Amino acid sequence: MRQGSEDASADAALAKMGYKSELPRNLTMMSILGLSFAIMAVPFGLSTTMYITLTDGQAVTILWGWVLVSFISLSIAASLAEICAVYPTAGGVYYWSAMLSTQEWAPITSWICGWLTLVGNWTVTTSINFSGGQLILSAIALWRNDWAPNAYQTVLMFWAVMLICMLVNIFGAKYLDLINKVCIYWTAASVLIIMITLLAMADTRRSGAFVFGHYDASASGWPPGWAFFVGLLQASYTLTGYGMVAAMCEEVQTPEREVPKAMVLSVAAAGITGIVYLVPILFVLPDVAMLLGVANGQPIGLLFKTVTGSPSGGFGLLFLILGILFFAGIGALTAASRCTYAFARDGAIPGSRLWSRADDRFGIPLYGLMLSTIVPCLLGLIYFGSTAAFNSFTGVATICLSTSYGVPILVSLIRGRKSVTNSTFSLGKFGFAINTLTICWICLAVVLFCMPVSLPVDKSTMNYASVVFAGFATISVVWYFVRGRKDFSGPPVTKDTSPAGVGVVKRHDPLEAEIGIRNSDAGKAVLGDESQKVRTDKAHRLLGR
Repeated sequence: MRQGSEDASADAALAKMGYKSELPRNLTMMSILGLSFAIMAVPFGLSTTMYITLTDGQAVTILWGWVLVSFISLSIAASLAEICAVYPTAGGVYYWSAMLSTQEWAPITSWICGWLTLVGNWTVTTSINFSGGQLILSAIALWRNDWAPNAYQTVLMFWAVMLICMLVNIFGAKYLDLINKVCIYWTAASVLIIMITLLAMADTRRSGAFVFGHYDASASGWPPGWAFFVGLLQASYTLTGYGMVAAMCEEVQTPEREVPKAMVLSVAAAGITGIVYLVPILFVLPDVAMLLGVANGQPIGLLFKTVTGSPSGGFGLLFLILGILFFAGIGALTAASRCTYAFARDGAIPGSRLWSRADDRFGIPLYGLMLSTIVPCLLGLIYFGSTAAFNSFTGVATICLSTSYGVPILVSLIRGRKSVTNSTFSLGKFGFAINTLTICWICLAVVLFCMPVSLPVDKSTMNYASVVFAGFATISVVWYFVRGRKDFSGPPVTKDTSPAGVGVVKRHDPLEAEIGIRNSDAGKAVLGDESQKVRTDKAHRLLGR
């Protein structure tokens, strides 16, 4: 009875924000925490990007860069959690940007933020599963040192990983709660097993001075100080998934409480997990030049093999990382599909009517899931033309997600943080300072992560993140002038927010909200099959706005 009451209350709150609940609310805070933890996939993310920090500073960049970015990410997560507690909807940062803006600026602000978060979700899913495919193939090199996969083998393995993740999201949808919880225990157990095995089997160990103070950026070609900042891409890429879980708000019973807590706790847990994982690796770190010279571009397998003294031992540890890969791939695709669904139901994506459908049989946005699978698979074809261009998706994902997180925080700052005054997850008197810090970091990150890992640069080592980012931006701008400018007005509730009327949405008078829900049965009967802008304007008039 209690669960039914909570579901009805959450659905009424969602109705007040202009949407009809179409997805089952069967996820808990632990499940969302597990999902966020899975997307960040700390041991996997750090392992597949280790070549970056080995090039740009080694121990200091690996360890202290991780600590620095963990604190910054915690600040961003807390800033987002404060807003999420006020507007808990699957639209996430896209919806928040509109609600925090004035009515005049809400459409363009939400359009920009929506496309940033959509591209960020798609590219982070692409980079996670593609690097996962590379890591699977790198296992072969444990027995054949000079072997490296060709482009066809790499892309086919990537597609296989994507297919598995899609099938789990479809046919295992009712088990996602369990899968997300298992992820927490698998990751924790894997880190402990790897830590104990490496320290117990290593023939030689580095000194504490090396682990906590060694800095060598000579392989990067950058000035020593700047190389440290370029190397922060490893930590920043790994710690990007926490904001994506806002897309799951409509599948949680009390999202205004549970999702903000999950965001912040997942970053804190990820930060601690990263330290526990990295310190033992640094103590047993083999020759860096040997690791950077590995033919397949993934040094973690060779590191495990060298320390354990056998290919089998190396594969045993690598298998634990591969398990984390599948949790990360499944979780990233889950969040991306919900983001696609939320953005499409407001008419912002070509073919929105199809992508915004919720499938009653599986209880998921099936077509949004399919689009979120097809786009990364198509992006994988870029690898045939340029491996360097494709590897830039790591930077693109980090830039897009970071800037999408920054948009609602910046708008809130500009408007004096009035809309989050009554948030149940308030940052209080520290809010202004924390928000300002996050915006400054995001601005720096956009510049940093367009930089190549090392110098000098040629076409095979260039960082094409800015080019790929510009490509997606062009698609967004063109579609805005083709369709969005005429028909897109942002989320359905776009009136200016007054300080007195903010806070967690009050859960009363659901009938009023239902009149304005353009996806509801009543809304369709009154408003018919009109353009999104016209439908929303009529809904506002019906509500007397």
